[in-house]
Amino acid sequence: MVDRRAGAKRLGDGRGYRTLLLLRHAKSDYPPGVVDHDRPLAPRGIREAGLAGDWLRAHAPAIDAVLCSTAQRTRETLARTRIDAPVRFVERLYDATPGAVIEEINGVDPDVETLLVIGHEPAMSQVALGLATAEGSNTTAAASISTKFPTSAIAVLRTAEPWEALTLSSAALVTFHVPR
Repeated sequence: MVDRRAGAKRLGDGRGYRTLLLLRHAKSDYPPGVVDHDRPLAPRGIREAGLAGDWLRAHAPAIDAVLCSTAQRTRETLARTRIDAPVRFVERLYDATPGAVIEEINGVDPDVETLLVIGHEPAMSQVALGLATAEGSNTTAAASISTKFPTSAIAVLRTAEPWEALTLSSAALVTFHVPR
């Protein structure tokens, strides 16, 4: 479900739960002669990454840690969100399979309650849908993700599992937001 309400309730505040935020990088530019890994954000992406950060600060629990692809556009997205949390830049999140993303999440410190992962498509949508349980997930959000996971979009999942045990169908998809 695309949530555009300015005063929407904060998400994932349940005790004993962990919150996973999956953010696709903001819209990138395609400068001539620049390899894919080094592509910067486009002007639209700069604006939308800021909007994504505003939404995260307003609606998500405080972010304890960030896993971020090493690509230039993901680094710039993180910088523009103005999220202040410890960051680990992970090369394997660039051009990652869903399994690689989940393995990186499995290695997160168990004390982290809210984790932000900044990556790429198609991995972000596949991880969101793969982790989501059939029961307890927002079916409208799942349908939106199945249709398209646009740049700067955010999937919010909640799980009672420790990060090391997170696996397919072990989280509830709470919402899906596209900042525009």
